[in-house]
Amino acid sequence: MSTALTPPAEAIPPVRHPDAPAPGELLGAHYEHCFGCGGGQPHGLHLEARAGEGVTITAEFTVTTDHQGAPGLAHGGILATALDETLGSLNWLLRVIAVTGRLETDFVRPVPVGTVLHLQAEVTAVHGRKIYCTATGRIGGPEGPVAVRADALFIEVKVDHFIDNGRPEEIQAAMADPDQVRRARAFEVNP
Repeated sequence: MSTALTPPAEAIPPVRHPDAPAPGELLGAHYEHCFGCGGGQPHGLHLEARAGEGVTITAEFTVTTDHQGAPGLAHGGILATALDETLGSLNWLLRVIAVTGRLETDFVRPVPVGTVLHLQAEVTAVHGRKIYCTATGRIGGPEGPVAVRADALFIEVKVDHFIDNGRPEEIQAAMADPDQVRRARAFEVNP
């Protein structure tokens, strides 16, 4: 792990927010057109994440022919996206909005098309706006061999980050979606 992904000595253990989704609860898509979790992307990952115990997440996604790089094998960028999406879902448990600051990925073994990738992620430490986390992707089941793993640093942001930097028409569409409005309000009450 690089030093940028190593929490400083003064970092604190993560604390699950009291209003976080209950263990086992399906988190759903954070945005309909998200490539990682949205249902509005015909070739997206359609990753489904569930809240775990503490500050952990489990997720699954099935590698399709749309996700291949080499013939019959998942593209490495797709696998990194699956890890990033799973790691990003951890922020639901902290009830913060955060974006990927750094993602370091190890590709341990090939992942064939048709494979269900079982992902597990956890927040390891928090330091100010920095959230340190780790994830693994396994094939053959949640206890199967590790195929990919990642360490990441997420940075907490306010919703203005997306308003100021996103395409206005996409932001307006998301803000008009009642489910997105409900979620944004839930996060805004968090100091």
